[in-house]
Amino acid sequence: MKLPRTTTTTGELFWGYLFVIIGSVSFFGFVFAVIASTLLPLSQNPLNQGLKNDRYYYCFLVPLTIPVITVAVYFHWLSMKLFKHA
Repeated sequence: MKLPRTTTTTGELFWGYLFVIIGSVSFFGFVFAVIASTLLPLSQNPLNQGLKNDRYYYCFLVPLTIPVITVAVYFHWLSMKLFKHA
């Protein structure tokens, strides 16, 4: 049984690459904010100073991760139900 060949338009490629680029930039920006900024020496930049002296990030990380994981698990379950019954 042969599957029909799908064609990808340039608009779909554009949006796909755009989402991958935005996700990558966000990921590396957050990694810098959490890990790399604490390793850098003090600077005159107020953003870098705020990131380096942040003491509340880890206090809020775990409690805010729980509802995000709950919503992600629900959407995963919903998408599997929709896929199964489509």
